[in-house]
Amino acid sequence: MSATRVTSRFVGLTAVSIAALLAVAACSKKEEAAPPPAEPMAPATAPATTDPMVGGAPMSPNATIVANASKAANLTTLVNAVQTAGLADTLSATGPFTVFAPDNAAFEKIPAATREGLMAPAGKAALTKILTYHVVPGRLTAADLAAQAQANGGKVELTTVEGETLTANVNPDGSVTLTDAKGGTSRVTQADVMQSNGVVHVIDTVVMPK
Repeated sequence: MSATRVTSRFVGLTAVSIAALLAVAACSKKEEAAPPPAEPMAPATAPATTDPMVGGAPMSPNATIVANASKAANLTTLVNAVQTAGLADTLSATGPFTVFAPDNAAFEKIPAATREGLMAPAGKAALTKILTYHVVPGRLTAADLAAQAQANGGKVELTTVEGETLTANVNPDGSVTLTDAKGGTSRVTQADVMQSNGVVHVIDTVVMPK
């Protein structure tokens, strides 16, 4: 083989090798320049809570009765009544209190004219009497009521802040029914909503003193 042919072949192979190296280098550069794939975003989720829900809002055991009730969509009439009667500060105090809290539907059972009269300035004394009839000193859970009722033939007489008696009957299924001084009844629909200054039991009917 002549020297010229060897030289030509060597030059050809060298050119191919250089072209291949350049191609590899170009690919490597593209790979280095390409941004890493974006991490998929985690779906936004609400923080988990173990607090009981009333009216679509979590009830914190570290908040007062008034603070918690003010967040509940189904207790707006009660909160308005408490503020109108000037009892918000009392129910925000240390207590503890057991509150049987009528929901909005419970207040709707009262004739509109009577509700309007109670919410007027002239009805403040009567409104205060009714509201304090829903409050019992101390922290009484459903289990406490059941224990006391079991020792007294299935019912327990509760002396309210208003001064009159409210009777709690514990039914065989564990539910609680209240009987007021006029013989009217109300059912506890949600029990044991713990508060920093007591406990709330939501009820379906406003109970009335004499």
